[in-house]
Amino acid sequence: MSAGEPLPPLPSLPTGRYEHYKRLPYEVIGVARHSETLEPLVVYRPLYGEGALWVRPYAMFTGTVEVGGQTVPRFRYVGPAAD
Repeated sequence: MSAGEPLPPLPSLPTGRYEHYKRLPYEVIGVARHSETLEPLVVYRPLYGEGALWVRPYAMFTGTVEVGGQTVPRFRYVGPAAD
């Protein structure tokens, strides 16, 4: 992609509270773009501990994992962020 070309649209993902398959709570801030590869990344933070910001590839964040022989979402939307 060269300068001046429009960027491809980012996938949508509701902001708010999510639960990791290991039952830990997180808050999604939004979806960003990797500066070199343009890969969509989910920006999120844990709602425990120090709460530092993290990013994870969109495909991985919205993907599934196998737990106890069942396929479950890696992160499950719980609802809007608490104020």
